[in-house]
Amino acid sequence: MTIELPDVKIGSQPLTSEQARIELAIGMYAGRRATMGQAAKIAGISYTAFMHELGKHGVCLNYSMEDALQDIETVRRRLGK
Repeated sequence: MTIELPDVKIGSQPLTSEQARIELAIGMYAGRRATMGQAAKIAGISYTAFMHELGKHGVCLNYSMEDALQDIETVRRRLGK
């Protein structure tokens, strides 16, 4: 899906279409409607850049205990233990 957004000024702050995509992606990630990878694609930026955007906006990572246990199991499998 493609959404065209014109650059607009909200109050005294300009909002570019790039910034609007990032804001949308952050909202979808924070609302658990998109994974971090999906949200980065929506924002049109790299995974790492999206993580930095989350930090700038004060949004915590959606990382549960189940995620941590899966990551530990993956590392164990790769190390052959």
